Amino acid sequence: MDVNLLTFDSGLDQLETIVQRLESESLCLEEAIQCYEEGVKLSEMLQRQLAEAKRKVEVLRQGLGGEYTAEPLEGETE
Repeated sequence: MDVNLLTFDSGLDQLETIVQRLESESLCLEEAIQCYEEGVKLSEMLQRQLAEAKRKVEVLRQGLGGEYTAEPLEGETE
């Protein structure tokens, strides 16, 4: 499965399923490691998607001269 092709919601659902499986099932070591590796990949993909969304979420504010500038949302620091 290519985790980079997943939407954020489907990736998060899959990560939750993996966590539940690791917590509730008695997996052999190889299965547990495979689930863990898949979870790490999903987590990294989700972090990248969140970082990209954060970069895109900017507020356009009209400056005094009529130009528009992109600024971070209030409360956000870079």
